[in-house]
Amino acid sequence: MASAAVLFALGACTQPEVRFHAPGDYPDRLSAWGVLQARGDRLVLGRDVTPYDVNTPLFMDHALKLRTIWMPTGATGAFRDHARYELPVGTVLSKTFFYPGSGDVAQAVRGWDGDVAGLDPGAVRLVETRLLVRQDSGWEALPYVWRGDDAHLSVGGAIERFDLAVDGGTAPLDYVVPTRNECASCHATDAARELLPLGIRTRQLNRGYHGADANQLDAWRDRGLMSGLPHPSGWPRNADWLVGEATTEHLARSYLDANCGHCHNPESVIDTTGLWLDYQAHPLRRMGACKPPIAAGRGTGGRPYSIVPGQPDASILTFRMAATHPSERMPELGRTLVDRRAVDIVARWVASLPGTCS
Repeated sequence: MASAAVLFALGACTQPEVRFHAPGDYPDRLSAWGVLQARGDRLVLGRDVTPYDVNTPLFMDHALKLRTIWMPTGATGAFRDHARYELPVGTVLSKTFFYPGSGDVAQAVRGWDGDVAGLDPGAVRLVETRLLVRQDSGWEALPYVWRGDDAHLSVGGAIERFDLAVDGGTAPLDYVVPTRNECASCHATDAARELLPLGIRTRQLNRGYHGADANQLDAWRDRGLMSGLPHPSGWPRNADWLVGEATTEHLARSYLDANCGHCHNPESVIDTTGLWLDYQAHPLRRMGACKPPIAAGRGTGGRPYSIVPGQPDASILTFRMAATHPSERMPELGRTLVDRRAVDIVARWVASLPGTCS
């Protein structure tokens, strides 16, 4: 008879089967989905669950993230254009947020290669896993909060306070899980108010995965996950934010695209602001140069224009990125801390812009 240790090892290596759940029947425990399970000193992905990464991540208080996608057997996504992929009913996207157990979190973010094989649940602080589930009626958002060796469905709200070691100092963090309505405030960005994944687009997915030379979109096509993808020549691509080997302009535009552009774009429900920060060929005025705010209240910081070329300290854009008060900061949700590196890069980009405001 096999020993208990051998049986445990065999069980730890067995991938769980993913089980899809209909609306009104969502399980309390994340493990019931089979997408991701904690087993001893490892996280195990479900069968046919594919991890992926994005070029420029959304900043969320320095959290590290593990992203995955799963589609039902035989189902295939379809390329519509570089900003819109159609994913089939039954698709489950997951994003797991965690922090290092010790050490500087900014260094940990730069060192995280996305490889789940090297992620020990006992050595990190697992916080939550968010699911986006494609139902017949559209996408639904489900936040699960980790307690022990499983995560539980949450209604949202503050869950704990802990201190982060970041950039040589200590930052207290009140970690807040979004409610389903708050999820919609970022993910429902078009006029129809339809929940949509933010990172599933060519500009973000056009990259390798944790050190692999192969493009992950090519891998998705080869595995039958995506049809209709054009030849990769000329694909748009955001800057690889963690590597940082790009011009200041490309890094700044990529960051604004990933962190602001899902709301600030011509197709958004807030297009009346006239401030477009998605990575398209917009006139500089549309990107905020010498543009007065429509309605920002104290969010202007007493500054007259979104961007004053050559003067980042006089620009609303950099003021709001560096602010932490809820009525001043941007984005309004998803962060309470400041991404100092991003503020510095965007400030250098603004400082390089030509022109003056009359």
